[in-house]
Amino acid sequence: MNKQQPVLAMGTTKKKKFSWGQAVLHLIFIIMVLMYLVPFLLVISISFSDESAIIREGYSLIPPEFSLEAYKLAFRNPDQMLQSYKITILFTLVATALSILIMGVMAYPLSRSNYKLRKPFTFFVLFTMLFSGGMVPSYILNVQYLHLNDTFWIYILPGLVSAYNLIIIRTNYKSLPDELIEAAKVDGAKELYICFKIVMPLCKPVLASVGFLFLVAKWNDWMTSLLYIHDAKLYSLQYLLQKILKESEYLKQLADTGQLMGGEVFPSESYRYAMALIAAGPVLVIFPFFQKYFSKGMTLGGVKG
Repeated sequence: MNKQQPVLAMGTTKKKKFSWGQAVLHLIFIIMVLMYLVPFLLVISISFSDESAIIREGYSLIPPEFSLEAYKLAFRNPDQMLQSYKITILFTLVATALSILIMGVMAYPLSRSNYKLRKPFTFFVLFTMLFSGGMVPSYILNVQYLHLNDTFWIYILPGLVSAYNLIIIRTNYKSLPDELIEAAKVDGAKELYICFKIVMPLCKPVLASVGFLFLVAKWNDWMTSLLYIHDAKLYSLQYLLQKILKESEYLKQLADTGQLMGGEVFPSESYRYAMALIAAGPVLVIFPFFQKYFSKGMTLGGVKG
């Protein structure tokens, strides 16, 4: 005899039972979000705060006295700032695109078990993760032999291939079924076609994740300008901001001794936070477009060895 199942009336929903475990989990996630969100809001608030108010009242999520003095000081030479922005954006995008292209193609043969030189080349890549030439040999190579100093290409050519990122991409390629590659070969597809039209599109999440990490590293690069660039037109944004901050420290000393700005308070704290926002702004805008690939890509890259 079949038991009759209870029928819910139309328009009614079954109430879910309260779960303390779910409540605690949601609370933990809310706290984690606030740990990232509150400092960012604090940076924005301080950058728009008057320096005297910061000294008098301390830090606040809402500017006690709104002021644009820090940004006016940062953009006192707008032509140089815009030039550094242009150079940094250009070499970041070009280097990231070339790096993904080279590593994406290079990882394909290393992921194929039928490639005879797979193990020697993989060992060579891993070896470079453990040992490097160092700063002085790299400087001599780039300056005396390649003549890349004071050129745009010094930002792009050195460091195009990262051994760690290459291993992540290769590992993700290996997770694809061999039957997919074999089926493409049966249909007459060549290796380059398989790489560009099948493998790389299927591995878009890991390529996007690695590309974003490389892009952030390039965007934050200031050491290259310090070592190789003397022409102000080729300064990267991070190096220019570092120079501005050093100048601001000197100006603050003059202001403290009453030798500058008629004894007014120099906006040192708000100036630092304004520099942080100017430097990180474009990356914060780009990140949402990569976020959907980021966690998925890095997880897939570590599934199979």
